[in-house]
Amino acid sequence: MSTATAPRDQATAAAPPPKAPKPKRRKPSSSPAGGILAPTMLTRLGLAGVAILSIFPLYWMIVIASRTTTDASGFPPALLPGGNLGEHIQEALTNPEANLLLGLRNSLIITGTVTISVVLLSTLVGFAFAKLRFRGSKVLMGTVLFSMMVPLQQLGIVPLYMVMVELGWLDTLQAAILPFLINGFGVFLMRQYVEQSVPDEIIEAARIDGASTLGIWWRIVLPALRPAMVVLGLLTFMLNWNEFLWPFMVLSDENPTVQLAIRQISTATWSADLSMVFTGTLISIIPIAILFVIFGRQIVHGIMEGSGK
Repeated sequence: MSTATAPRDQATAAAPPPKAPKPKRRKPSSSPAGGILAPTMLTRLGLAGVAILSIFPLYWMIVIASRTTTDASGFPPALLPGGNLGEHIQEALTNPEANLLLGLRNSLIITGTVTISVVLLSTLVGFAFAKLRFRGSKVLMGTVLFSMMVPLQQLGIVPLYMVMVELGWLDTLQAAILPFLINGFGVFLMRQYVEQSVPDEIIEAARIDGASTLGIWWRIVLPALRPAMVVLGLLTFMLNWNEFLWPFMVLSDENPTVQLAIRQISTATWSADLSMVFTGTLISIIPIAILFVIFGRQIVHGIMEGSGK
């Protein structure tokens, strides 16, 4: 018995162990999000509705700008563009009562100066509040936050106007520039971004290497703040490009901004020419549209990076 079972035991020992069953592969989901955030038909319809509501005012502006005032006020309203857009654009740019070209130039000068000033000063002041320790910093930061909660421009429009009269700056571009060179929102935004994106260790290492405070701001802080600077710059440009009240107070019809020029188009005749008003509005949004095309990716990147932080 022992001799018969020995070869059987050796064969059993030499046999390889049975293979483990292969795990079943999960079938890839047909949705691009792996089934976790798969869009439903209701989601697609909602997004399509939001897109239509966002684009339709721009499309309607083009339709009215390319038609006559009679078509603009008719019923049912026209839904397709006409053939008068080129003629209306030429008339709006050459209308001596509107000064639209001068308004575009003045608005570019005012808005560009204010945007550059707000971005640079906000990064400098935000860096000081975030990384420098000095007496009264909390009180000053509280004052900045208070300026965001109170509409200082509307409350202080009369004192500001009196200051411009005393300086002799009425009907000059510096009168439209000075009150907007810095704002509390920009300072607060940059302070928060500096605190989250610039570690204290990098600043301490730069100080050990002998860098000055302005050198740290220029070489370390500004490159880290580039996404936030793009977002703040675009928001500031849009806000000041569409400003109407203060330029209306300090500038004349002969030296307007683009918004005042559009107003002059609407009041040039006894009855407002809606097609010309929409044409001037269409021309006025071209600089903002160009900025969105150039800096669109940087703007989205800056907003997403800020929300992630």
